[in-house]
Amino acid sequence: MAQIIQAVAWEVWLILLPLIGALVCFVLPRLAVVFGLLVAAAITVCAVGAGLRLTLHGAYRYKIGGWGAPLGIDLYSDGLSMLMLTASTLVGLGVSVYANIYFAAPRARVFWPLWLFLWAALNALFLSADVFNIYVTLELLGLAAVSLVALAGGLDALRAAMRYLLVSLVGSLAYLLGVALLYHSLGSVDIAILAIRVVPNPAVWTGLGLMAAGLLLKTAIFPLHFWLPAAHANAPAPVSALLSALVVKGCFYILLRLWLEIFPQPVPLSGQLLGILGASAVVWGGIQALRQQRLKLMIAYSTLAQLGYLFLGFAIAGPLVWAGIVYLALSHALAKAAMFMAAGNMMICGGNDAVDKLDHVAQRLPLTLTAFGLAGVSSMGLPPSGGFVAKWILLEAALEAGQWWWAVVVILGGLLTGGYVFRVIGHAFKQSAAAPQARPVPVAMEWVPLLLAVGAILLGFLAPGVMPIMHVGDPFAGPGN
Repeated sequence: MAQIIQAVAWEVWLILLPLIGALVCFVLPRLAVVFGLLVAAAITVCAVGAGLRLTLHGAYRYKIGGWGAPLGIDLYSDGLSMLMLTASTLVGLGVSVYANIYFAAPRARVFWPLWLFLWAALNALFLSADVFNIYVTLELLGLAAVSLVALAGGLDALRAAMRYLLVSLVGSLAYLLGVALLYHSLGSVDIAILAIRVVPNPAVWTGLGLMAAGLLLKTAIFPLHFWLPAAHANAPAPVSALLSALVVKGCFYILLRLWLEIFPQPVPLSGQLLGILGASAVVWGGIQALRQQRLKLMIAYSTLAQLGYLFLGFAIAGPLVWAGIVYLALSHALAKAAMFMAAGNMMICGGNDAVDKLDHVAQRLPLTLTAFGLAGVSSMGLPPSGGFVAKWILLEAALEAGQWWWAVVVILGGLLTGGYVFRVIGHAFKQSAAAPQARPVPVAMEWVPLLLAVGAILLGFLAPGVMPIMHVGDPFAGPGN
C-alpha cells in the first residue's frame, strides 16, 4: 500500500482530472452532472493520496515530462500547499453535491464545465513551483470565476461580472509585469531558484511590488474591495461559496508564498502596511456587514472582514503565526461556504434574502439555520471551532511581540461578527402574524452546508494533528520570518 501511495503522481491527477472532466462535460452536456460528480469523487481520492504521501515521505517535487527547473516545469507539494488543497477538496466536494440539486438542467450544463475548469486552475495554482505558471493559473482562475458570476443572469450579475473581469485582468497584468522584471533581473521564474538569487535592488523591488499589488487587488483587501461585494452577492449560491471560500484564498496563497520564499529581508515596514490594510478590512467589513439588509451582501462583506485577519500575519510574522493564518484560511473556507449555501437555501424557501424577512426559517429550515449558526461560531472565533484556535494563536503572538493593537483588532472583529450573525439568527426565530408562503428545500441541500459548518467546528479539535502537517517541508522557514 505504501509503495502505491509513493508511486502514483497524485498531484498531476489533481490537475488533469478536473481538466478532463471540464472538457467531457462541455462536449457531452447531457452527462455533465453525473460525470462531474464522479470527477469530484476521484479528486477527493487523489487529495487523500497526496496527503498520505506527504505525511509519510515529506515534501514532493514532480518534474513534468522529466524536465525539471529551470528548463522544465515542476509541481511542488509541501505542508502549506497541502492544507490549501485540502480546503479546495472539501469545499469542492460540498459545492459539487449542492450544485447537483441547486441548478436546473440548462444552467447545470454550463456550470459543470466552468466549475471543473476553475477547480483545475485552483489545484494547479497551489502546486505550481514557478511564478510564470502561477500567472497562467491566475488567468484561468479569473476567467472561470467571472463566467460563473455571470451564470446568474440579470443586469446586476452581468455588471458585477464585467467589473470582476476588469479587476482580474488589471491584477493579472500587474503580476505579469512583475514576473517579467524578476526574470530580466534574476534569469529564472522558478521559485526555489529565485529564492537563492534574489537581491534587494530596485528592479527586484519593483517587480515584487507589482506582483504584490496585482495580488492585493485580486484578493480584494481593503480598500481594493470595491468589486467583491457585488460579485459574491449576485452570483448563484454555489458560485458565491466558491468565490469566498477558495478563489480569493488562491490569490492570498500566492502572496504568502512569495513573501515566505522570495521577498528580500528585512521588510518590517511592508509587513506593518499589510497589517494596517488587514485591520482596516476587519473593521470596515464588519461595520458594512452590520448595515446590510440583504443576507448574501452581508456575508460578502463578512468575507472582506475575515480576509483582513489573514493579513495581520504579515505584521506579526513567525512560523507559529503563519500556521495559525493558514489554519484560519482553512476554517474560513469551510465556514463561509456553509454560510453562502445556507443563504441560498433561505432564498429558495422565502423567495428573497432580505434579513428582516427571515421569519419562520427556524421552523422550516432547522438544519440550514444550525449550519449558519455553527459557521458563525467559527467566524466569530468562539471555542471549540477552528476559527478559535487560529485567532487565539494570533492574539498570543501579537501580545508576545508587544503589538497589542492587533489583538484589539481581533477582538473587535469578533464582536462585529457576533453582531451580524446574531442579527440573522434573531430574525430567523421571529414569527410574524401571517406566515409567508414557503417553497420546499431538498434535504440534501440542507445537509451539505451543515456538514461543512460541522467541519469548521471539528477543526478546533483536530488542531494538534493538523498543525504539524503544515510544517512539512518547512514552508514557513523562509525569509518572510
